[in-house]
Amino acid sequence: MTNPTVADLIARSNRLGADPATTNYAGGNTSAKGFDLDPVTGKPVELMWVKGSGGDLGTLTESGLAVLRLDRLRALVDVYPGIDREDEMVAAFDYCLHGKGGAAPSIDTAMHGLVDAAHVDHLHPDSGIAIATAKDGRTLTKRIFGGKVVWVPWRRPGFQLGLDIAAIKAKNPDAVGCILGGHGITAWGDTSEEAERNSLWIVQTAQAYIDEHGRSAPFGKPRKRFQALPEAERRAKAAALAPTIRGLASTDKAMVGHYTDDPRVLEFLGSAKAPKLAELGTSCPDHFLRTKVKPMLLDLPADAPVDKAIARLKELHAAYRADYRAYYDAHATADSPAIRGADPLIVLVPGVGMFSFGANKQTARVAGEFYLNAITVMRGAEALSTYAPISDADKFSIEYWALEEAKLQRMPKPRTHQGRIALVTGAASGIGKAVATRLAAEGACVVVADLDLDKARDAAAELGTADAAIGVACNVADADAVQAAVDETVLAFGGVDLVVNNAGLSLSKPLLETTEADWDLQHDVMAKGSFLVSKAAAKALVEQGMGGDIVYISSKNSVFAGPNNIAYSATKADQAHQVRLLAVELGPHGVRVNGINPDGVVRGSGIFASGWGANRAATYGIKEEELGQFYANRTILGREVVPENVADAVYVLTGPELSRTTGLHLPVDSGVAAAFLR
Repeated sequence: MTNPTVADLIARSNRLGADPATTNYAGGNTSAKGFDLDPVTGKPVELMWVKGSGGDLGTLTESGLAVLRLDRLRALVDVYPGIDREDEMVAAFDYCLHGKGGAAPSIDTAMHGLVDAAHVDHLHPDSGIAIATAKDGRTLTKRIFGGKVVWVPWRRPGFQLGLDIAAIKAKNPDAVGCILGGHGITAWGDTSEEAERNSLWIVQTAQAYIDEHGRSAPFGKPRKRFQALPEAERRAKAAALAPTIRGLASTDKAMVGHYTDDPRVLEFLGSAKAPKLAELGTSCPDHFLRTKVKPMLLDLPADAPVDKAIARLKELHAAYRADYRAYYDAHATADSPAIRGADPLIVLVPGVGMFSFGANKQTARVAGEFYLNAITVMRGAEALSTYAPISDADKFSIEYWALEEAKLQRMPKPRTHQGRIALVTGAASGIGKAVATRLAAEGACVVVADLDLDKARDAAAELGTADAAIGVACNVADADAVQAAVDETVLAFGGVDLVVNNAGLSLSKPLLETTEADWDLQHDVMAKGSFLVSKAAAKALVEQGMGGDIVYISSKNSVFAGPNNIAYSATKADQAHQVRLLAVELGPHGVRVNGINPDGVVRGSGIFASGWGANRAATYGIKEEELGQFYANRTILGREVVPENVADAVYVLTGPELSRTTGLHLPVDSGVAAAFLR
């Protein structure tokens, strides 16, 4: 049974974490002090429950709390070795834990445990950070809140900050919280309700003051030619630029991207102050740990041609990397972790929007959300004063903190396809759906493309949220529809790495019954369709400069001369030779092109269910329900081929083990001797 104190804490945390203006995703922490029975002595023991390291308030559950004995936590004050060694106290928290399980204590644990209040909230609200990053933040705090909220000069989170806030509360008994310079807010209360009320009062009071007293145009006048392009035009330009931008952002490590044309971003980018403010970077540690210390801003007007924008982005990227390297060299010591990469995580394009990057889609999306928070912070600070974030030296002390490095090292090893973006055609059923499922399970972001949009979206939803997969409509025989699907892919995830040409249909007829229309339909969908998909995707793959994979789901019929399927087998042979041709042409760009030759995949197949199965069964003089076993019986291994077998082959061909393989046709047919490649 959940302790009532814990239940109240979780409910409060979820409410506070539900609003991104109150605190960022995975940012801030909350705590509650109370009593529970010690299972050893059977007597009450005073405990503190606090959100653990890396958790998110909005989705917090009991398992995400660290539980510590307050007597032991408070006793750490007596052994604290001083600010030069305060990082050692994080390891000491482990000796204060109560019971087993639960989350690891965060760096902010001391702030919660040492403050003499039963309930404490530490949050990163936009309005609070606006005051915290204003040049005259101390004066504004006094003016806005009187003595109820106290200013705390910037100090890196840790044991000393906990001591400082505890002392401030003791000296200011009427205070309900404090503004942490350059950082956020902390509030407290004797009850959970009081703490939440005080937190929201600080947030809302700060915002009300900004709204009432702030300048009407905090970012200055709009810049001519830097305003937002019309929606269709800006999204088309975003799609044209996305592969280039992702390739630049992935110079050191492959990244997934997220694009937004939020009006607040477009307004900021069209303002006079945008270049200066962007250069100052973000301030709240939760912001710049996700966004890097500053973004990369394209300094061309919104109507600049795509080719000029691409050329300039490449120049700016080289300068950004040099600047970041100089930032690292200026502040690193012999004990600092190695540089983690010099590419931007936020790229801003006036008139178009913001591209954000991370190791996966969720991280990329959250980075963009954090920079949107930072824009709001800058707006508030500039409305009342001058935006003045913490120094680069202080940012470095957070970004390359040994404790932050340790947290990164504890992260699980990425799955084989994490950071890769896959476009699978005909993926709402059968082989395509199995391939999409397998790639998503291995960490890839997947675009399920299918002629039927509703089925594509339903199949994508089975794979997870939009951070994992999306469904798009695509008639592969239509060049415009194919390009639209590729554009949706790069706008959703930043680019494309892996293309599976799976869409198809089949007509089982002898030569004399095959019409010209049958022939054209078969070739339009599979031969021309694969060509169109490969061409549109190859443009993005080449522009990214990150290599990639194109896989054709061909057939053993590309080699095996079976009866009554002249149109189908001929188009499969066409696909098979496209593999060889494109392997040669795209190889210099690091793009591998391979094919898979399955035998008849009956189970779960949309093709077989739509009439092909009945026709093939009639050709062989058997019942349709016997077709799968019939195919199995004629193979060397005597085993039926199912969609998951083909998906396994796609996984292997596109994984790290066969990185030197291209132009290969891999049989997945249980051994059909007549289809042996020779």
